[in-house]
Amino acid sequence: MTPEIDLTEPKVLTDPFTAYDHAREASAVARLVIPGFGPFWAVTRYAEARAMLGDARFEVNSGSFMRPPGIPDHCLAYLETMAEKDGQEHLRLRRLVAPAFTPKRAAQLRPRLAAITARLLDELPGHAEDGVVDLVPHFARPLPIDVICELVGIPEADRPRWRGYGAAVSSGVGPDFAAAIPAIIEGAKEAVARSRAEPGDDLIGDLVRIQAEDGDRLTDTELVTLVWHLVLGGQTPVNLIANAVEALLRHPDQLALLRADAGWWPGAVEELMRWCSPQLLTTPRFAREDVEIGGELIREGERVTAAMVAADRDPRAFDDPDRFDVTRSGPAQLGFSHGPHFCLGASISRVQTEVALSSLFARFPDLALTEDVPRAPDGGTWRPARLLLALRPPVRTS
Repeated sequence: MTPEIDLTEPKVLTDPFTAYDHAREASAVARLVIPGFGPFWAVTRYAEARAMLGDARFEVNSGSFMRPPGIPDHCLAYLETMAEKDGQEHLRLRRLVAPAFTPKRAAQLRPRLAAITARLLDELPGHAEDGVVDLVPHFARPLPIDVICELVGIPEADRPRWRGYGAAVSSGVGPDFAAAIPAIIEGAKEAVARSRAEPGDDLIGDLVRIQAEDGDRLTDTELVTLVWHLVLGGQTPVNLIANAVEALLRHPDQLALLRADAGWWPGAVEELMRWCSPQLLTTPRFAREDVEIGGELIREGERVTAAMVAADRDPRAFDDPDRFDVTRSGPAQLGFSHGPHFCLGASISRVQTEVALSSLFARFPDLALTEDVPRAPDGGTWRPARLLLALRPPVRTS
């Protein structure tokens, strides 16, 4: 019998790992119960999930994404990112932007990422009350949007406003989210116009200069759309950083390894993506034809997603998968997806997360949790509602 996972059930929202683990051990494919949707499938095992993500019989299209209500019509053209395209158009856009997102380019950005991180850490004690600070609004959330502003050349004077846009987008719903979209689009248009006039040492400048051998290049609309794509994608590091801090504080032996040898940090980021990735499910695909996965028939037109929360803890792929081990080696985790829609900004996200975590624990070596971390009730994302941390040990008085 095919297992079912009801994304409205409190036990699924509070402990998705157990729910998906049970489903995975029962079947390679589970049925997701989501109000308002018809048949929706989740591939739960690593090999099958990885294969599905690279299978051309499943497509990503505009139906894979939900638009918030109230978006002005003039903004809609900029919201159709390459993540919503498949086939030749997706390949064309990917080919044009890929040079700006290589691991080498991400490594070159490290000093600038470190400087942004250091500024936020300088400010962190000022947000504390009695030595306790919520890391989500004061570090994890502003860091990615500050990085995006640096990447696309947003002027310093405008960056506080962009932090507000980032906070609105991270909420995922509501009027603030819808209101932020036109402002982001207008700011992106201004950044593109500046780069057209005088390309700078930033991502948009790189992309303005890139021209394919056949003379193809990105249009202004495509460049603005890419900025929106980056803002959306930037929400993954927000929650990954928060999840990672909790995971490392709950595993002091692993944190000690990292403090003793910084060479473990790149592997630690991969293990954190495997063990506590904020993204529980990949973007839904639609079957182009009837396809069988693990003995389950997915019919043409039905939605299917890879349950990374299950696949990345599949004992068929990972030894002792529930153990958190920053020295782990083995197959690649699926937190950044796989196949044609592998995360465009994965290299930057990896470096950003490594810099953020290593800098945070170096600056505040006595960092400590002050409570059990409450989780936001979100069936698609594993993220803390808040993350209260003591920056230093409490002062004892005799």
